[in-house]
Amino acid sequence: MLGVNRVNNYARLLTCCISLVFFILFLGFLLLLSRVAYAHESRPVYVEIEETDPEIFTVTIKTPKTIPAFNVPSIIAPQKCEPIGTQKFVSQRDSYVREKLFKCIDGIGGEKIEISFPAIVPSVQTLMRLQANSGVTHSKLLDPGETAWEIPAKEDKAQVAKDYTALGIRHILEGYDHLLFLACLIIIAGTGKRILITVTGFTIAHSITLALSALNILRVPIAPVETVIALSIVFLATEIAKEPRDTLTYQYPALVSVAFGLLHGMGFASVLREIGLPQTEIVTGLLFFNIGVEIGQLAFIAAIILIYKVYLLAAKGKELKLLSLEKPAAYVIGSIAAFWMIQRIYSFWY
Repeated sequence: MLGVNRVNNYARLLTCCISLVFFILFLGFLLLLSRVAYAHESRPVYVEIEETDPEIFTVTIKTPKTIPAFNVPSIIAPQKCEPIGTQKFVSQRDSYVREKLFKCIDGIGGEKIEISFPAIVPSVQTLMRLQANSGVTHSKLLDPGETAWEIPAKEDKAQVAKDYTALGIRHILEGYDHLLFLACLIIIAGTGKRILITVTGFTIAHSITLALSALNILRVPIAPVETVIALSIVFLATEIAKEPRDTLTYQYPALVSVAFGLLHGMGFASVLREIGLPQTEIVTGLLFFNIGVEIGQLAFIAAIILIYKVYLLAAKGKELKLLSLEKPAAYVIGSIAAFWMIQRIYSFWY
């Protein structure tokens, strides 16, 4: 009898240890998501080449402030291009903007254009976009480490699909506020069927406003939108933390996901409005950016569910229940989102 009690005590101790380890890992995962102050700051370097007059090109480089000022890149134009006037440099709230004019005889189709970093090439993507005087647009998403782009004579639909899918995946996986919102939805929905319905509602809703905003049919200032997105996370975290759980949010999580999904779609569209859609492949760019967002979203949901399943499996057959992660996670997520909300409200004036 004494031996059985001793075994049971060891089992309880082991279960507590397993619970504690998974709790620490889960909190570490959430804190990793919040390692940046702005949830959307890890954006690619954006190079826009606009033909303002025949053979006259304005090259604008927009560099996120995650890259230090001393390492802001400059453009290396083709040899046939001659610089005009002086270079302009402006420090904005979330980026550095460098602008330069060039005269390129016979245009720059088929030519190679490069960016040069003064110190080191950072591990960020670069989106290059050419707006020709004819209205035709070409774009290319360069992988981290790539610094040159050979401008094509004609826009490639397959390349647009590939680039905008990659951009969508990267955006959602670096959009920490959207990920934390999804994590809250998963916790509230609870079961597999409810999670499927809730996430589907969120997807349909944000796809609608993403399309409307990206096509400039719906225009809303992005700063208030991002502030309310942070507020939506605070709201869900509060719902998870409080008792009893008989609120409208828990009874109809899909209704809440649709309502806030319309808002989050405007946040997704801010990237496309900043970067722009390819002129001759607008539908392709918009469609595959959204597909990329959904791929990243599904990967994140699968990872969360997998972690939870492993957590439950680790204590299968044990007498002691695992520690509940819901409330601790809600406090961590809510605190991070509250910080973002205050920070974004502060940015209205600075």
